[in-house]
Amino acid sequence: MAKYLFQITYTESGLQELLKEGGYKQREILETAIRSLDGWLEVMYFSFGEVDLFIVTELPDNISASAFSMIASSLGAARVKTTVLISPEEIEKATKKTITYRPQG
Repeated sequence: MAKYLFQITYTESGLQELLKEGGYKQREILETAIRSLDGWLEVMYFSFGEVDLFIVTELPDNISASAFSMIASSLGAARVKTTVLISPEEIEKATKKTITYRPQG
């Protein structure tokens, strides 16, 4: 499973729902959505500033992460930015790969 950071910025309607239903309800909604993609919510933090909510999830693949991001954004309550997270172990493996490459010229 891959890890993803989702940065969520609420729209006006999203903030109105958050104020009405609260933070626990938001966590419940997100956990249900992520579980429906065979993933799990690792951590969730609200913040103030440019981004309203940070969540880290484990999802089976990029397709699942894209589906979550597109569907969440399409509902109009939030804008979602997705970042793939890479573990130190994965970076270690990447540094051991060899490729055939030469610059142009």
